[in-house]
Amino acid sequence: MPAGPAPQDVPIRDESIRLGQFLKLANLVESGAEAKPVIADGLVLVNGEVETRRGRQLHHGDVVELGGQAVRVADEASYDDGLPW
Repeated sequence: MPAGPAPQDVPIRDESIRLGQFLKLANLVESGAEAKPVIADGLVLVNGEVETRRGRQLHHGDVVELGGQAVRVADEASYDDGLPW
C-alpha cells in the first residue's frame, strides 16, 4: 500500500478540536457548511480510516486526509513554524 502525502502540522490551542472546525482551520474546506457534506460523503480520513462524524474529537497527533492533502493536529505550545519571531 503506497504511503500517503507527508502531513503538514496544524497547531491548535486546546487539547482537542472537532473535525469540522479542524478542516476549516487547516484550510481544507472554505467553511463549516462545506465541511458537512464532505465529511458525510466519506471523503475525510482520520488516522487512515473514513470518518463521517463532523463532531469527532481530534487530539494532538491525529492525521486528517482530504483530497490528497494530509494535516496533523499539532500542539500550539510546541509548534515551531520556523520563523525567527
